[in-house]
Amino acid sequence: MCTMIVEQVAIEGSGKGTSGWFPVRQANVSYDHPFDAPLEHALNIDFVNEAQGPGARVAVELSEASARTLVETILAVLNRAEAGGHLETQISAKLR
Repeated sequence: MCTMIVEQVAIEGSGKGTSGWFPVRQANVSYDHPFDAPLEHALNIDFVNEAQGPGARVAVELSEASARTLVETILAVLNRAEAGGHLETQISAKLR
């Protein structure tokens, strides 16, 4: 059964697709049936730039355990960067 759980968030970054790098402006995050991963349900993330069409998309399908580990790892890296004074938001604030 489909969960229909989906959220969209505006983001800023870059993604690499089949035609090279493109600006990423949105992430679509869902927990539902994956297209390729051999799982009943997965955390699915599509990094997209809708203004550039369907080729400007990077898709990821993760198991629940992998998604949780990834979130923890992202937060750990950001916390270390913050503690070391390396976050750009901190650097920008110091220059003001």
